[in-house]
Amino acid sequence: MSKQKTIKSYKLKNNETRYMFHLYVGVDPLTGKEQNTTRRGFKTSKEAKDALAALKVQINNGTYKKNAVETYKDCYDMWINHYENTVQDSTFLKTKRLFINHILPLMGHYIIDRIDVATCQKHVDQWAKKLKRFNMVKAYASKILKFAMQRGYIQTNPFDLVEIPIVKKQVSFEEDEAENFYTREQLVELLNCFKQEGDLRKYAFFHLLSFSGMRKSEGFALMWKDINFLDNEIRINKAVARGEQGLYLGPTKNGLSRTIKMDTKTMQLLKDWKKEQAKKYLQLGFNTMKQNQLVFPNTHNDLHEPNKTYRWLKHVLDKYKLEPITTHGFRHTHCSLLFDAGATIKEVQVRLGHTDVKTTLDVYTHVTKKAKAETIDKFEKYLSK
Repeated sequence: MSKQKTIKSYKLKNNETRYMFHLYVGVDPLTGKEQNTTRRGFKTSKEAKDALAALKVQINNGTYKKNAVETYKDCYDMWINHYENTVQDSTFLKTKRLFINHILPLMGHYIIDRIDVATCQKHVDQWAKKLKRFNMVKAYASKILKFAMQRGYIQTNPFDLVEIPIVKKQVSFEEDEAENFYTREQLVELLNCFKQEGDLRKYAFFHLLSFSGMRKSEGFALMWKDINFLDNEIRINKAVARGEQGLYLGPTKNGLSRTIKMDTKTMQLLKDWKKEQAKKYLQLGFNTMKQNQLVFPNTHNDLHEPNKTYRWLKHVLDKYKLEPITTHGFRHTHCSLLFDAGATIKEVQVRLGHTDVKTTLDVYTHVTKKAKAETIDKFEKYLSK
């Protein structure tokens, strides 16, 4: 005998009315416990009654499948627990924040098997208007429905049928574009500006990025023991990452280590910073002669937040009215200057730690494309004299 409760109405945050019901669905054969299901989100009482009647028919004829999940949020909870074991802590935290900020507030309350293409399309359109990387948000939102398909909760993934809106791209300072790099002359000017600022730590850091091509997270993970002043070599085998407990030292982006040769000017600059660091941090109460001393720590002699470089860089760019570039642009700049100097694609790939040569080729393509455009501009100006 079913233990049905009456259909109830409830209010959403926007004051709209929705309907729900509870229904006894039988005894769990594994635990022997009674099971109930709750369905909500119906716009009318009739819609709820029809769903209740259909559910009763499924129970009576034995076709009802006792889902472990009811809503999108239920399915997300299952998926995120599995996902946590497949990625680094920093990636897990970013993904979790993405869901909390952009996906769950919109979709978390939906009944998993009632999500349709129109609903998914509506949210993709919303994300496209607000977010630069809306495609990534759509991809993660889709992962939950794909997970639901794999578990047999739904038959199809409506996100597969969504049309991706075309959004006119706007370039901003924060954006990491493939053409986000400096020419040799622009780089020299920027580094001279950093030198004029009189902060050796910041000057040494950006000089190192420019002449090594390492990622900012790799630069902040460097310890003095990673730098071989005798052979002018730097070993890159870790990176600063952020987990739920804060910053920590993790592997490089691709999990691989590499040792790169450096120029004498950069190495001398690092020597100068090492001496100044010892004096400055001793005044702060820290002994920088320890084995695992960081090259670029924060004022507490601990891991530095990589994103702080944005402020350092933007201050100099604004003050000296220089062309915009992001911190990651120094990596692209190093890449482009290596090509200008005659390095092969393979040599650049190894130095920058690209696991896929396609990444190196993408930068190379944009470098040569921009160089061709600049060449014709110069030619045009020459003829118009």
